[in-house]
Amino acid sequence: MEACITPYSDHDQRVKGSGLAPWPARLTTPPPSLADFGYSSEMFAKDTELWRHRVENYWNLLSPKIQSDTLRNLMDMKANLGSFAAALKDKDVWVMNVVPEDGPNTLKVIYDRGLIGTVHNWCEAYSTYPRTYDLLHAWTVFSDIEKKGCSAEDLLIEMDRMLRPSGFIIIRDKQSVVDHVKKYVVALHWEAVTTDSSSESDEDGDDIVIVIQKKLWLTSESIRDTE
Repeated sequence: MEACITPYSDHDQRVKGSGLAPWPARLTTPPPSLADFGYSSEMFAKDTELWRHRVENYWNLLSPKIQSDTLRNLMDMKANLGSFAAALKDKDVWVMNVVPEDGPNTLKVIYDRGLIGTVHNWCEAYSTYPRTYDLLHAWTVFSDIEKKGCSAEDLLIEMDRMLRPSGFIIIRDKQSVVDHVKKYVVALHWEAVTTDSSSESDEDGDDIVIVIQKKLWLTSESIRDTE
């Protein structure tokens, strides 16, 4: 089990968690574990603010399609420092933060913010027990698996399995990825709700945002029954 356990840093051993702010201030307060990854408080604050703006934009894009109780279980497929989840603190949602297994294991930062998370390789299937999700957020996840030589099509099928009927997917990635995903929207019975190419900061770069909704699979008989 030793390989699965993240040891506390020397600093955390000394302070024994006393450096953490109380909830909910700890969501936006730089935790002591930042030093383990070479991040400064300024970098943390900048990341937090960046994702606050991005999440606000996401909700504006989703607003024509959702009610106050439409989204409950959410997943951030590449959580980094957990700022996507932190930006949702005023929403009635629960967020699973996923950290790539081949990147910095920032779960310590995520836990210090009072959030939950796990480590996963998106070239493999994800264990969804005991829940599926109303929204999946994929920030450059497809670009990452492309570099590994893994199948984007397999990941799309896996995301479809994880997503509840009428649920949403937000993909933030480069244009070529978005174009590739669009090829499979109809086959998966998905609907491209909207795309957004506006950049609010230099960090957005050439990112394109596409919002997708999973439609109900209806048989020909059920379609006739609804007519």
